[in-house]
Amino acid sequence: MFHWLEKHPFFFAVFLFLTIAFAGLVEIIPGFAQASRPIVGLEPYTILQLAGKNVYLKENCNACHSQLIRPFKSETDRYGHFSLSGEFAYDRPFTWGSKRTGPDLARVGNYRTTDWHEGHMKDPQGVVNGSIMPPYPWLFNKIADIDTAYAEALTVKLVFNTPYSPDQLPDNDLASAKRIALTEARAIVDNMKDPAVKAAYERGEVSEIVALIAYLNSRQ
Repeated sequence: MFHWLEKHPFFFAVFLFLTIAFAGLVEIIPGFAQASRPIVGLEPYTILQLAGKNVYLKENCNACHSQLIRPFKSETDRYGHFSLSGEFAYDRPFTWGSKRTGPDLARVGNYRTTDWHEGHMKDPQGVVNGSIMPPYPWLFNKIADIDTAYAEALTVKLVFNTPYSPDQLPDNDLASAKRIALTEARAIVDNMKDPAVKAAYERGEVSEIVALIAYLNSRQ
């Protein structure tokens, strides 16, 4: 066979290409699959965080902010360790983004407090001099959709085998799921000043700004 290929350069080139391509796939795919596995200690989004992620997407935050720290010194100095594939194993859909009108938000929970987020969403220019971000006052009055977040969490658990524990995600028990979300929201609400947010919590509801902060703080 090899003698025949030596006499036919075209088929020799095709054979060489296929051999190298096959070897490349054998070498690349296992490493890619390994890198895509969840990193040690990674937890799936809580119901409250999922509700916040839906707010993030609804408000189109990903149009101006990325959530993917590139492996450059200028970025790791500012934002922290560069992003790893395994950090996004439970992201469906992922919110990496590519446009940076605003800063990367991948690890914003490491260096921004709840109080900072509250002031920034109400009056961006009052917190960051020269910011071009608009205010989002409606997030303080609108109620987060916990029902949809609960349904989404159940779906990814059943379809993608996302490892939720019964304490994180009670099956067929929306009332318990809401109580879990409210308990998680308590720590955020206690650190906020807005009276509408606190009033909503006392009624057993979670404001969108609370869910959004929970989501932003989830990636560290």
